[in-house]
Amino acid sequence: MQQLISALQSVIAAFFGVQSENKRHADFKQHSPLSIIIIAIMLFIIFVAAIYGVVTWVLNT
Repeated sequence: MQQLISALQSVIAAFFGVQSENKRHADFKQHSPLSIIIIAIMLFIIFVAAIYGVVTWVLNT
């Protein structure tokens, strides 16, 4: 569970562009690249769905 939270934090930091180079290298040594990619894709889908929901809501009001 701790590794999942750590990978999630790394992906979120990468989304915002605030992750340091040393942290990025440490994450890829500690986590599987596949798990990082899966988490990133899931967060991207959630982000797109949230933007779509907000736009739909605003246009309907």
